[in-house]
Amino acid sequence: MIEEEKFDLERNFSTISESGSIRVPLLKSKSRVNNTSQIAIVGANVYPIESLDYDIVENDLFKQDWRSRKKVEIFQYIFLKWTLVLLIGLSTGLVGFFNNIGVENIAGFKLLLTSNLMLDGKYFQAFAAFAGCNVFFATCAAALCAFIAPAAAGSGIPEVKAYLNGIDAHSILAPSTLLVKIFGSILGVSAGFVVGKEGPMVHTGACIANLLGQGGSRKYHLTWKWLKYFKNDRDRRDLITCGAAAGVAAAFRAPVGGVLFALEEIASWWRSALLWRTFFTTAIVAMVLRSLIQFCRGGNCGLFGQGGLIMFDVNSGVSNYNTIDVLALIFIGVLGGLLGSLYNYLVDKVLRTYAVINERGPAFKILLVMSVSILTSCCSYGLPWFAGCIPCPVGLEEKCPTIGRSGNYKNFQCPAGHYNDLASLFLNTNDDAIRNLFSSNNSNEFHISTLLIFFAGVYCLGIITYGIAIPSGLFIPVILAGASYGRIFGRALGSLSNLNVGLFSLLGAASFLGGTMRMTVSICVILLELTNNLLMLPLVMLVLLISKTVADIFNKGVYDQIVKMKGLPFLEAHAEPFMRNLVAGDVCSGPLLSFSGVEKVGNIVHALKYTRHNGFPVIDEPPFSETPELCGLVLRSHLLVLLNGKKFTKQRVLSASNILSRFHAFDFAKPGSGKGLKFEDLVITEEEMEMYIDLHPITNTSPYTVVETMSLAKAAILFRQLGLRHLCVVPKKTGRAPIVGILTRHDFMHEHISNLYPHLVPHK
Repeated sequence: MIEEEKFDLERNFSTISESGSIRVPLLKSKSRVNNTSQIAIVGANVYPIESLDYDIVENDLFKQDWRSRKKVEIFQYIFLKWTLVLLIGLSTGLVGFFNNIGVENIAGFKLLLTSNLMLDGKYFQAFAAFAGCNVFFATCAAALCAFIAPAAAGSGIPEVKAYLNGIDAHSILAPSTLLVKIFGSILGVSAGFVVGKEGPMVHTGACIANLLGQGGSRKYHLTWKWLKYFKNDRDRRDLITCGAAAGVAAAFRAPVGGVLFALEEIASWWRSALLWRTFFTTAIVAMVLRSLIQFCRGGNCGLFGQGGLIMFDVNSGVSNYNTIDVLALIFIGVLGGLLGSLYNYLVDKVLRTYAVINERGPAFKILLVMSVSILTSCCSYGLPWFAGCIPCPVGLEEKCPTIGRSGNYKNFQCPAGHYNDLASLFLNTNDDAIRNLFSSNNSNEFHISTLLIFFAGVYCLGIITYGIAIPSGLFIPVILAGASYGRIFGRALGSLSNLNVGLFSLLGAASFLGGTMRMTVSICVILLELTNNLLMLPLVMLVLLISKTVADIFNKGVYDQIVKMKGLPFLEAHAEPFMRNLVAGDVCSGPLLSFSGVEKVGNIVHALKYTRHNGFPVIDEPPFSETPELCGLVLRSHLLVLLNGKKFTKQRVLSASNILSRFHAFDFAKPGSGKGLKFEDLVITEEEMEMYIDLHPITNTSPYTVVETMSLAKAAILFRQLGLRHLCVVPKKTGRAPIVGILTRHDFMHEHISNLYPHLVPHK
């Protein structure tokens, strides 16, 4: 496609005279075409992707608007920014609470129905009701993702992480994605899948922030003109960062952990002012949740019970530890790293397999979800039959066996006074299962064989479930599996250890989280906020460091792997070592098209029609300058708005004053999720094609530039840290064209450089 564009351009422009013409191409002597993919997997579908521009476009219109701003408008901008983060916190907190209310009531109804049928001895009917409810909820969630918002499938964390790195994809933060994410997550978790709602809550928070910060949606007739200040990628990035942090805070009731998660894992760009706003957002979330939980504890929320806002109190455990505990801790850390790296490897293989199935259409997506749902139901209901009945402990405060939707002691098929320990884990919501594993009231509550079966089941089901077309998170499966083998260690050590089995479950969960997600600080704080046990801080820190170090030997973190597998051109914080052997001029791709400061309309129209470029250099030539010089960079979206305004002149003269009086800076603001101006919307007559238009007012006169001899490694770091979309490469010597080329995100990709210089780039 790119080669065809190059041929068409050379054919169309080769006969145009030099005055007012497009120079085709400046890179003709060494034409390097970038063949890296311009599409990626988003959710469960393949979409085209574009880069975001976090740089400020300093053209004449922007400068005119900036100079004319009064103090009251600046105050309004600051006030609105704080108001928006307040609304993001309130909205995300409410959605998080609504998610938990929905899951607890829907899943509670299913479990109560199953339990009542089993108490009556109707075991087959109980399985039919259990599996039927699961398949129904799963099918509804899959249908929402398959037909309404495919971008809502999966956790959404890789997509949000990519967006904050500067990658935009179709519908990734659209209102339809938000709605499907909320209801699909409720239905998916209620269906009994080994998934969590924590990852989807991050995506949900980001969608809420995007909807509020873009001035509404033109497509859905929800627009607010007073939010015009935020119609740019830079401010939206800050708000979406706050939204992602709020999602973590709402999912885990961990406001500080939410801030650190955004800082460590999600955001590619950070500053102190953003830290304050993010912290304020998560604090609002925590206050909203605490108020609503108090309301529900009065019995006003149906089957809410202890609530799905997972708060696992392990404060009753003694946190004194000895040498054996430290040795066991090291072993748990190493095991967590090994199991975590294997988990990531298998998830990657399963995702690639599911991608082949999902691309065959919505029907295959739904069939895959139904198949996994039936398998999960069979495991959850069938495996407890292989576990024996255990006599109820004496002197318990709670009832044994448990009658109802949740509890540590499920009756299942056992006689009076006995319970089935495996059913207490499988036939519960995932949050209640974690609460049971973290419990330290009865160290012999679960047999080691039960814990081994549960670990194997959750480990395998978590792998095969992630990647189907439902909103699904990885946190809960990982915590369940890690807490299982952690409790096994606690049972095995017995009296040799000073720590109880609940604390070993916490350490196991920490080790598996570190081995899969490769986060340390944020996971540590989230777990401490979840469990309300600050005395475990040194042990949790140590086990996270060990597991991450071991797992890093084998592969990357699960979210980094998924970003790469989906084909998202993510820029890492550090440059590849081989980039030290190349300079910026070595990878500039062509052909490069540039415009004159006053350009013929026909030339611009042809360039927009036959290329997909989003940035064009503007070069001033005599009589507008003594020698050819780089004036700046003009964006494709700005050219469309300018052409649509039709401020043309018949002569090749400067007409900036007419354009400045006709347009306002906000006319060139980036549209929201609604449809923006497209090339097909332009109506240009043959007479207008021969006219001229002055590009100076919309040209960014201060684009970032690097000399062609700059190290490619330095250019890559500069590109990422500044959040650029285009980086101009200028010649080192005079007497040449004023610009050598333009570096974009795809020019730093491993695939592009390996195609140009296979002898320098190691094979991945």
